[in-house]
Amino acid sequence: MNWEQVEGNWNQVRGKIKAKWGKLTDKEIDVIAGKKDQLVGRLQESYGLTKEEATKEADEFMEKLH
Repeated sequence: MNWEQVEGNWNQVRGKIKAKWGKLTDKEIDVIAGKKDQLVGRLQESYGLTKEEATKEADEFMEKLH
């Protein structure tokens, strides 16, 4: 699954996002709306990750959605 597909299937994916990253609020998840850059930014803020770490986590998450 690529990020365009994630964005298109956001209602199905949002629950998996919430399960993996429980610190993210529903409002933050609404703002992310399937956009990788938004997810990376929220992971940096909420979990204190570097941009590289957050990007890696987001990419690994997407790979597991297949």
